Amino acid sequence: MKFMVIVKASVASEAGVMPSTQLLTDMGKFNDELVKAGVLLSAEGLHPSSRGARIGFKGDQRSVIDGPFAESKELIAGYWLIEVSSKEEAIEWMKRAPNPHDGVDSEIEIRQVFSEADFGEAFTPELRAQEQEQMRTMREQHAR
Repeated sequence: MKFMVIVKASVASEAGVMPSTQLLTDMGKFNDELVKAGVLLSAEGLHPSSRGARIGFKGDQRSVIDGPFAESKELIAGYWLIEVSSKEEAIEWMKRAPNPHDGVDSEIEIRQVFSEADFGEAFTPELRAQEQEQMRTMREQHAR
C-alpha cells in the first residue's frame, strides 16, 4: 500500500524560513531509515505558496490564482511517499519522524494512494495499458 504523508505548512514555512541544519540532519537520518527499510519512494519539501499558483475550473473555463494562499495550516510544506503493508505501519513510521517545523507544534497527515484495483471496472484494460506505458516512459525519461 502506498501512502502520501503530507507535512502541513507553518507560518514560518510560508514565510520562506528554511529549516535549521539540525532539522535537516534529523530528517536525513530519518529518511535513511526509511530507505534502508525499503519503504521510501519519494520525499520533497515545497516552496511557500507565495511562489505557487492555483488553477480554477468552472466548466470548460480556467482561471489562474497566484499565491500566497490564506490559512497556512491548510497548506502543504512537503511530503513523503512511502510503501508499507498497512496504515498502521505508516503511522508507526511517521511517529518516529522529527517534528518538521523546528520546535513549533505541527502536524502531518497520512493518506492512502489509490491503487488500480480501487477503480474497479471503470479502469478498463485499455486504460491500464495506457497507464503502464506512461509509467514506463516516465521511468525511461528519469533514467537519462
